[in-house]
Amino acid sequence: MTAALPISLQVNGERIDAQVLPRLNLADFLREHLKLTGTHVGCEHGVCGACTVRVNGDIVRSCLMLAAQTHGAIIETIEGLSDSGEIADLQAAFRDRNALQCGFCTPGMLIAAQDLLLHDATPDRERIREHLSGNYCRCTGYQAIVDAVESTAQARMGRTP
Repeated sequence: MTAALPISLQVNGERIDAQVLPRLNLADFLREHLKLTGTHVGCEHGVCGACTVRVNGDIVRSCLMLAAQTHGAIIETIEGLSDSGEIADLQAAFRDRNALQCGFCTPGMLIAAQDLLLHDATPDRERIREHLSGNYCRCTGYQAIVDAVESTAQARMGRTP
């Protein structure tokens, strides 16, 4: 039998102390142990982006990271970014531009879009597409998603979208 490993981390501003099996990935830890189901699991190979979260400020595919690797880390999930209001304008733009349909990709897409806007306040449409290319959406065709990110960037710069 494999022994559990102790970890201590911060998730959405809350300190978490837990025991995890060595092979438990971060996505499953968040969903099953912490009940943060906004982190979706799609491909389990790091390809679809549905499991995107922030770890120490960087976006990562949580299906590819072991929970044990997060000892001492600061994790932010879609629930935390939404509750803090950090992405409220982006969420509104997604709604207003009909950039979500089934909603499965939306949490990871929002986190990736926010990451882009944190690093590039005025991305052009090609840059938006490039940054979001690791997040798959089967419903929207991406046009509305790019529109939503672009309009959020313009609004944040004080321009009328």
